[in-house]
Amino acid sequence: MRTVRFNPLMGLAYLGFISLGLPDGLLGVAWPWMRAEFGVPLGSVGFIITMSTIGYILSSVAAGFLLARLGVGVLLAGSTTLAGLGLTGTALSPVLAVAACSALVLGMGSGAIDSGLNAYAATNFGARHMNWLHAAFGLGAMLGPLVMTAAVTSSLTWRWGYGSVAAVLALLAISFAASARLWRSSASPDKPVESPAPVRHTLRVPEVWLGVAMFGFYTGLEIGAGLWLYTLLISARGMAPGPAGVCVSGFWGSLFAGRLLLGVLGDRVLPIRLVWTGLFGVGLGGLLLVPPWPATSVAGALLLGFAAAPVFPMLTLVTSHRVGTGHADRAVGLQMGAAGLGGIALPAGIGVLIGHYGAGILGPALATLAAITLGILAYDRFLLPSRNRLPDKALVD
Repeated sequence: MRTVRFNPLMGLAYLGFISLGLPDGLLGVAWPWMRAEFGVPLGSVGFIITMSTIGYILSSVAAGFLLARLGVGVLLAGSTTLAGLGLTGTALSPVLAVAACSALVLGMGSGAIDSGLNAYAATNFGARHMNWLHAAFGLGAMLGPLVMTAAVTSSLTWRWGYGSVAAVLALLAISFAASARLWRSSASPDKPVESPAPVRHTLRVPEVWLGVAMFGFYTGLEIGAGLWLYTLLISARGMAPGPAGVCVSGFWGSLFAGRLLLGVLGDRVLPIRLVWTGLFGVGLGGLLLVPPWPATSVAGALLLGFAAAPVFPMLTLVTSHRVGTGHADRAVGLQMGAAGLGGIALPAGIGVLIGHYGAGILGPALATLAAITLGILAYDRFLLPSRNRLPDKALVD
């Protein structure tokens, strides 16, 4: 059993995942001050979110196709610079239109960082560090609101919150640029490697598109749960705002804690088994939201978060195993794009269902999405030819 040792590039990867999560928590805290300064309605935040999502989807897909040509170090340096420019543009925005365009730039940088880091980690790191890297993203997402809260509650303004995170990304971009050659030469020597396949061949691999579907449905499930749990607990379970907010924080906290714990166990369990177990647990968590009792809903929320912990990082880790290493970089890029699209479209769809049938529909909707993802995974694992697959044990360090 090979052990992946911690090294400076791995340290940069962890910092990269933390920095990827940092901007995600800024907008929610900053928006009340931003909208007041811009003189726009509360719902105008949708323009910023939409532009950011468009940039993320386009760049994450493109990054998968550019990775082999540019190298991960150059890609990360350029995309981190782009994300920093987007944050700087937001900090300096005089009107909503400039903030929306800056969000597009930020999304383009973030999508490429996400694809580049995930593709590199899936090839060179094991299950332990893959879980911990995604836990680092959660840490960044938790730190972002604290940074912005410190800015808006002091003598500074929301602009300083964006500017301070932009400064962090500028330092990280310099680090990525300085280490560009090391990233290119650091591929694990004992991992099976193929030359990148022609693009047309990648687009014809069924496993690539099944992976795209799994990431789209699963990410929509995870973000939909985080977005609508509060509404369920308040309007359908009669919980007070304070306890309901704590419960939603518990959902994200259990996701973070689950990834930390699975980082310890990840090298001892086949990653694909963690995916199966996680998806079954997520489905059960969704079913626990169905009974009209607050206690079962709280239990369901905590189970959802903990069970979801391994799904995204382990699905990323098994990508090269599923599609073949010659297609892996592009497949990861397509999967990250699908995650961005599913993460905005499916929660919106759940919101439409809630508007028609009430918040109690959340549990069945999440359980259905878990069942669909499980069905796609089962088809991928058992019904497709295995010509591209590596042995399962190749994924355990």
